[in-house]
Amino acid sequence: MDLGIKGKRALICASSKGLGRGCAEALAAEGVNVVLNARSEGPLSETAEAIRQAYGVTVETVAGDISTEEGRAEVLRVAGAVDILVNNAGGPPPGVWSDWDREDFIKALDANMLAPIAMIKALVPGMIDRGWGRVVNITSQSVKAPIPALGLSNSARTGLTGYVAGTSRQVAPEGVVMNNLLPGIHATDRAVSLDGGVAAAQGITSEEAKAQREATIPARRYGTAAEFGATCAFLCSQHAGFIIGQNILLDGGGVNTTM
Repeated sequence: MDLGIKGKRALICASSKGLGRGCAEALAAEGVNVVLNARSEGPLSETAEAIRQAYGVTVETVAGDISTEEGRAEVLRVAGAVDILVNNAGGPPPGVWSDWDREDFIKALDANMLAPIAMIKALVPGMIDRGWGRVVNITSQSVKAPIPALGLSNSARTGLTGYVAGTSRQVAPEGVVMNNLLPGIHATDRAVSLDGGVAAAQGITSEEAKAQREATIPARRYGTAAEFGATCAFLCSQHAGFIIGQNILLDGGGVNTTM
């Protein structure tokens, strides 16, 4: 299927690895020129060169922390006018309800709610002026089924979901399509870290911890960054114009819900 977005320009946040990189590669494979952002220059440059070589598109990079005003300003300066925005950021640390104070919540909100909202406010007006745009926010399955140890993430990402629910319907008449992707566990560095934590806590190997987690997923495996990216690319395509304000689970069936 031709997604009809060749020659478009996309900004993908937190895209040097993991799900963000999967989205960048999928868009580049469709002929989209990409601007990549991450905090570390080294991995970012390596990813950019790999995408250039593989897909022959224009790839620009900007290292910076998207959760800070300074980081966002630099990303927006380099990105300029874009047709596609993919918001993404790593989640805050796990814990229990009694661990978190006001400052912990402020950090989580800055990274996982307020930063993507700021990017939307900065870039969507240009999309409206041009009569076409796509925004995909990578959130989490926890907005459908909260994860007790991830209370900070549950709170911030659910806040973003509420914002998108209203905003997406306001900008849809202007040709701007906005949706959320809700990942479950995927084979990324984050999964390795989580499995390592379980292994240490239970005195088992990381492989055993992974197998234990996979057994709880109806698909019986972790997702891949490539298939996640392919879904993102479709939501950014010319064929997704009637998908507005949706929260799409990519979790292998892990969240047991009818709607």
